[in-house]
Amino acid sequence: MTSYTLRSASPAKTRCDAVVVGVVQGAKGPELDGAAGDVASAYGRKLRPLMSGLGVTGKSGEVVKVPTAGAIPSPLLVLVGLGRNQDATAVRRAAGVAARAVTNAASVAVALPADSAELVRAVTEGWELGGYAFTAYKKDEKKDGPGEVVVLSAAARRKEVITAFEESRVVTRAVAATRDWVNTPPGDLTPPKFADAVVAATKEVTRGRGAPKIGIRVLDEEELAELGCGGILGVGMGSSAAPRLVELTYAPKGARHHLALVGKGITFDSGGLTIKPAASMNDMKSDMAGAAAIVQATYAIATLGLPVRISAFAPMAENMVSGSSMRPGDVLTMYGGTTVEVLNTDAEGRLILADALMRATEQQPDVILDVATLTGHMVVALGDRISGVMGSDDVVADVLVAAATAGEEMWPMPIPEAMSERITSSKVADLSQHDWIRWGGGLFAAAFLREFTAGLPWAHLDIAGPSFNSGSAWGHQTPGGTGVAVATLVDFARALATRP
Repeated sequence: MTSYTLRSASPAKTRCDAVVVGVVQGAKGPELDGAAGDVASAYGRKLRPLMSGLGVTGKSGEVVKVPTAGAIPSPLLVLVGLGRNQDATAVRRAAGVAARAVTNAASVAVALPADSAELVRAVTEGWELGGYAFTAYKKDEKKDGPGEVVVLSAAARRKEVITAFEESRVVTRAVAATRDWVNTPPGDLTPPKFADAVVAATKEVTRGRGAPKIGIRVLDEEELAELGCGGILGVGMGSSAAPRLVELTYAPKGARHHLALVGKGITFDSGGLTIKPAASMNDMKSDMAGAAAIVQATYAIATLGLPVRISAFAPMAENMVSGSSMRPGDVLTMYGGTTVEVLNTDAEGRLILADALMRATEQQPDVILDVATLTGHMVVALGDRISGVMGSDDVVADVLVAAATAGEEMWPMPIPEAMSERITSSKVADLSQHDWIRWGGGLFAAAFLREFTAGLPWAHLDIAGPSFNSGSAWGHQTPGGTGVAVATLVDFARALATRP
């Protein structure tokens, strides 16, 4: 277990197995960032030719290890590129890169730019998440990494900096737990098992003196049928693992605002009878990333004691192929009575979200946020590192501000009026679930979800691209589940708590 501390010590005088410093691409070539000024002074004129000889450029993502030979007390100096910027994004990514480069040191001092609460948060989050590894299924579960990490900051004694450091650790634990769930093989995280995992996690979060109080209710297939949750049941009826709906509540004293969170929890998506190509199923264990994110964000919000009431809804189903699978042409009755014609069983996420959104509206929250790995269209539009945000203009704007604070890339997308015509094109039901028009499919999906928000302030976060990293590690993102949206949801709640 790695311990983290915050100190104001000089990196040139700190005794650790390794010291991490940032390199900036300056006008006259690579140079150490100001936070490492003491290290530069310790090396003196030898530093520039040393870096030149090692080919150090300061480019983002670059990392070079240098034996110090007594120039500073620590035996190893780790140079990590910051690029041309020293903002929170650059620092967070550099810390993540460095964390993966220093795995065999018992103690590490991190001296990246950290003279503000924002940058201390970036360093802490970047290091902890960049060093994340999912090893539950490895023969040797031991995770490499230092036993002690010291974050060095000239502002370490300031109250707001200490708070940022402590709170960032709460958020990183929530992000890491989200990654764990997303990375778990789908056969070991079916809807009933996922619901059980949330029950167990809730007990852990609420255990002990001073722990937050979080209520939980798990609805099984019989209760879902009694309620008329046709979307969740329709998607789940093709699987031998029955669907679930998990509802969490957090109601602290003094809360003036009420936030509802809804997350898509498709534990595996074969596409149903509209089956996916085989290669497209490889990462479909990640189709529950939205549900994982909203559950873990709820825990983080409660642990931080933010004075915001939370109602969270995580519909869970497995979209499989069998004789009992829903068929194209079927009509499902959603919770609340709206009928929907199913035309593509691989557009199942919006069906389970519809039921959960309607459940959320009954709580009369001030705002609703839903998070879902919803459409490939959004990946085509924005790539695999940027989430799309749609909904009420003011809520979308607030989400984007929270995302920028959290260091997550999100982009606003429209819901054109023409989408209203498309979602009401069914000749046999109130709404069409899909229409097979290639253009604007992600916008169609958002327009469909809007029909189940009862006109309340709402935003939809489509995280289909950035929820799962199928490639190599970069910055603070490791392969597999990324935990995207957790930090944004926490910062959204934090901002909501400050409103009158």
